[in-house]
Amino acid sequence: MDDQRAGTDRLPKDGRWFVPVADFLGSAYLKNSFTKGTIAEMDSLIASIGLTPGSTVLDVGCGPGRHSVELARRGYDVTGVDLAEIFIRDAVHRAQAEDLDVTFIHGDARELIDLVDGASFDLVMSLCQGAFGLLGGDDDTILDQMASLVAPGGWLVLTAFSAYFAVSGLEDGESFDALHGVVHEKATVRDNDGQERPFDLWTTCFTPRELTLMVRAAGFDVVSLTGVRPGWWKGDAPTVDHPEFLVLARR
Repeated sequence: MDDQRAGTDRLPKDGRWFVPVADFLGSAYLKNSFTKGTIAEMDSLIASIGLTPGSTVLDVGCGPGRHSVELARRGYDVTGVDLAEIFIRDAVHRAQAEDLDVTFIHGDARELIDLVDGASFDLVMSLCQGAFGLLGGDDDTILDQMASLVAPGGWLVLTAFSAYFAVSGLEDGESFDALHGVVHEKATVRDNDGQERPFDLWTTCFTPRELTLMVRAAGFDVVSLTGVRPGWWKGDAPTVDHPEFLVLARR
């Protein structure tokens, strides 16, 4: 276990390590079990923040658009941004197949303000480590960019992987970089044709206190911080057994 906790000296510096993974996965990403709770997640989110149809939403790290498309189905004005071009193409095709008016932008979450021309949104969110927590140390930059685009009275919503859960559940071949709070793992990924390929994955982890301080420093009141798991956003108090935390914050 000591070796597993020693960390890794191969933490990627440019934050673009996920693009080759996305290129290999393509639409097979949506076959992962953690993507199956989209409707329940959006039901819970909308009920929690009272977002009315017609409100503007920015989905940061939208992937192939599962949350963006679901919100567009419900009448929201959605813009999605992702670093992986293949995901953006897939998201566009999914929206077009249902004749949904969603704007998808290929770009880096660290350049959000420029990507959306400084527009403001009623809700800015980054879910399922789509951007926040995925770029290995640039989380403050992403949070600042997201925060600057929230309209007065608007909402900032984040999910983040739990440092408690990560450290307590390290498996063989995984390591935890205590300096950066990053878990490194080697995972075998399968594409739509059933072909498999190993990839290195890095996920930044957080504690509830750390998330609270970061969000407050960005100028928001933390309305709630709960422990969640994919498809189960029921407002539970955070514990070491929750893989993720959900932050709902308001300007």
